[in-house]
Amino acid sequence: MKQVIVIRKDLKMSKGKMVAQGSHASLGSYKNTDPKKIEKWENEGYAKVVLKVNTIDDLENLKNKAVSNKIPNFLVVDAGRTELPPSTVTCLGLGPDEDEKIDKLTKDLKLL
Repeated sequence: MKQVIVIRKDLKMSKGKMVAQGSHASLGSYKNTDPKKIEKWENEGYAKVVLKVNTIDDLENLKNKAVSNKIPNFLVVDAGRTELPPSTVTCLGLGPDEDEKIDKLTKDLKLL
């Protein structure tokens, strides 16, 4: 079991902004996950991986695949209070879910 956070690199967010957006993605996806999966993930040590994509299209394609594969997910849309214009899509949270299900979608992505 793991959770994956996928962050857009083309936005050139500061490190602090990336951490904040990734936190939103993690919590949002967590809230969309079946409690039985959450319990299993918690018992296995809360594994998280942070990956990157280069464009909004990459992120939206990944979200569509997550929906098709019934992987819990959460797309983060920034409020625009600091570095980015309002409604900027910044990152995607996937899972927690089975490693194999998530790896099927993210195996070609690089670590942030």
